[in-house]
Amino acid sequence: MKKLLSAVMVATAFVAGSVLADNDIKIGSLKIEDAKARATVPAQKMSGGFMKIENKGGADKLLAASSSVSKAVELHTMSMEGNVMKMREIKAIEIPANGKVELKSGGLHLMFIDLKEQLKPGSTIKVKLKFEKAGEVEVPFKVMGHPAHGEPGHDHSKHH
Repeated sequence: MKKLLSAVMVATAFVAGSVLADNDIKIGSLKIEDAKARATVPAQKMSGGFMKIENKGGADKLLAASSSVSKAVELHTMSMEGNVMKMREIKAIEIPANGKVELKSGGLHLMFIDLKEQLKPGSTIKVKLKFEKAGEVEVPFKVMGHPAHGEPGHDHSKHH
């Protein structure tokens, strides 16, 4: 019995370690993958957050996000209207039944507003996500390097 218990504990530790190493979080029928935030320079007050959400169940919505690193976290969309890129806050992000949503550069994303600290490459920040059906979950977001000069979708200098 002790050998079986030890084997189960080792297997559980291995699975838990691999889930954490892959940065995947599961809540209800949702799986959150590849959660990342954009690194900032010292005086920068805004940054973007990105992730993939896979849904193995009924439709859900991402309603809100928050983090201790910023005064606010907004759900945003970015689109081209003519030759002008427009970014705006939205009330929710729909997650279709048995579908996927990707928050990425140039599209849906999180916006960290009025940062309290610099987001440094290689660090991790905690972001609480609130879903309509799945509930709330805290997700580690890996801070990735600065965008290349001129990379679309990341000039937040004119954002208000």
